[in-house]
Amino acid sequence: MIASEIVNDQFMVQVANESHLSFAETICNEMAESARARGTGIAKRSPIYVMEKMLEGKAIIATTLTGNWVGFCYIETWEHGKYVANSGLIVRPEYRKSGIATRIKAKAFELSRKKYPEAKIIGITTSLAVLKINSDLGYQPVTLSELTHDEAFWKGCQTCTNFDILTRTERKHCLCTGMMYDPEEHKKPEQKPEKWNFVKESGLYARWMRIKERILLRLHTDRRTRKSERELEST
Repeated sequence: MIASEIVNDQFMVQVANESHLSFAETICNEMAESARARGTGIAKRSPIYVMEKMLEGKAIIATTLTGNWVGFCYIETWEHGKYVANSGLIVRPEYRKSGIATRIKAKAFELSRKKYPEAKIIGITTSLAVLKINSDLGYQPVTLSELTHDEAFWKGCQTCTNFDILTRTERKHCLCTGMMYDPEEHKKPEQKPEKWNFVKESGLYARWMRIKERILLRLHTDRRTRKSERELEST
């Protein structure tokens, strides 16, 4: 059983249940709007899908103490529970930078470890804020090839504007960074891996991301230009 948590005497963070079903459509709309604002994509989910996660006990929701929706995250499993992803992290704009995203993610991580103690917890993101949260939880940066090979996981990237980059590089490169928490590496204290120092490395990472973005997007643009030129020549 995952206990509910009151944060800063303002928010309640808990495992979502049937009493939260009415928030599903609002959550999906906010996910879509956030993706448009960032110019990237996330796996589009329907209100029905979000409701199913709530009823299965596989979602975390944050509300105000008066019951207004604040933030949300759900968990998905891949390869029969070998991998778990904490997906769809979203916070209403007026509550961002309040620290609530960190508490939602931590609670989703706790839920994942409770339900699937042997699973590797994975994620992909372009957000420095999410990278910082994941780093604090014990995730390590990994190559995309180290993540699940389940086609259903990668299918979720199809709605992203950068999906062409991912497929063209055979899932070796993209603007996202892969991260993983491997429970096997945390079982014995003496074998615990050195924690990734996000604060120390974040500046270097941000510069690398800008370089990678310029290179990958330029290649993407050049490819589209050549395709258009060939189409014009054939008319």
